[in-house]
Amino acid sequence: MRIALAADHAGYSLKDELAAWLRETGHEVTDLGTNGPESVDYPQFGEKLAEEIAAGRSERGIAICGSGIGISIAVNRNPACRCARVDEPLSATLSREHNDSNVIAFGARLIGSDMAKDIVLAFLNTQFAGGRHQRRVDQLSHLLQDSD
Repeated sequence: MRIALAADHAGYSLKDELAAWLRETGHEVTDLGTNGPESVDYPQFGEKLAEEIAAGRSERGIAICGSGIGISIAVNRNPACRCARVDEPLSATLSREHNDSNVIAFGARLIGSDMAKDIVLAFLNTQFAGGRHQRRVDQLSHLLQDSD
């Protein structure tokens, strides 16, 4: 699977660890930065990730900042993205099954690398259920298009 990752200064270390792990497990990874502890603005990295997903260059995305909140808001500004901020695997699973999320976000200051890996596995291994959920996902896309 083609997966893009982006993080701010609070999340870069976890992003780097996840990128290496995902490559080891056979995924094609695009690292959109940042790559160091120098303070950066999470909206820029959320926007980069959203553009990557919207262009179809990556199938799924992982966004990381200190809390996961700011970067998830930035990603969701793009109508092509459905970014779910999650803290554990069940939420990641439900975000895929019910909401067809194509990006997840979490906080590097809130979860450790083992939990992050469990979340990513749930996110990558869960399919969208479709059915009654498709109607709702379509409504989300329609609402975003109408807001432009």
